[in-house]
Amino acid sequence: MKLVLALGGNALLRRTQLPSAGNQLDNVRIACAQVARVAAAHDMVLTHGNGPQVGLLALQSAAYTAVDSYTLDVLDAESEGMLGYLLEQELANLLPASRAVASLLTRVEVDPQDPAFLKPTKPIGPVYTRPEADDLARRRQWAMAPDGAGWRRVVASPRPVRVPALGVIRSLLGQGVLVIAAGGGGIPVVPRPGGGMQGAEAVIDKDLCSAHIATALQVDCLVIATDVEAVYLDWGLPTQRAIGRTTPEVLAAHLFAAGSMAPKVEAACQFVRASGRRAAIGALGDIEALLAGDAGTQITPLAA
Repeated sequence: MKLVLALGGNALLRRTQLPSAGNQLDNVRIACAQVARVAAAHDMVLTHGNGPQVGLLALQSAAYTAVDSYTLDVLDAESEGMLGYLLEQELANLLPASRAVASLLTRVEVDPQDPAFLKPTKPIGPVYTRPEADDLARRRQWAMAPDGAGWRRVVASPRPVRVPALGVIRSLLGQGVLVIAAGGGGIPVVPRPGGGMQGAEAVIDKDLCSAHIATALQVDCLVIATDVEAVYLDWGLPTQRAIGRTTPEVLAAHLFAAGSMAPKVEAACQFVRASGRRAAIGALGDIEALLAGDAGTQITPLAA
């Protein structure tokens, strides 16, 4: 098959772990071992999140006060390069020498008038206690929002409009290259007055960008790998239950957490509606079963 496989940022750095280089590499190696199990048999574009990583880079940038902090588009590029390098190297170590792997810094155009710029929802960085979050909001003017039992910084997350390098991705994929692209949803850019592009202060949702790329490339399946086994109803309540095989129409009747499962469900449904093909959401450790349609939440067209 031809696939787009989207790895969650928390799959590359566990929620409870310190964001050390060693922890990051350990998790990348675990993820790549799972990706490699299916990469040899399929054409693949691999995307990934960057929430924990870009948040760490923002903290490091803010710690040096002699200069202004780097803007989010630059930090997005840094995190995409860092994770792309680690993923590329570990996959190349695992796959046959004949299988080329390439990571691509990927600009993604967004609409400068997107209302998301006025309502930040994308969580980045570590989890804080409520007092820590209140202190950061006061000192650094950061927007903070609940995330599970804690709080995280949230930033603008506009919708992807266009991927300028889509032709490059398509060409590499056609040559049998495993392409790592649109890391962290890509680097957000907007049209510049007078022509060209310039960076935007945002972090694009990687699942929505993955769906955009999957639709444009007409892939056979979009797989969104996360740290839970499936999409759940009543998450965190005694009545929580996993959703197995379903359709976009059924999922549209339910509400999911903004900034976490909601964009995954929206992205999967967007791809299924646009392509008439299948999307799957589930744990990376179940990757073979996800592809076979035997695990996770399988989303298919209504007519299927």
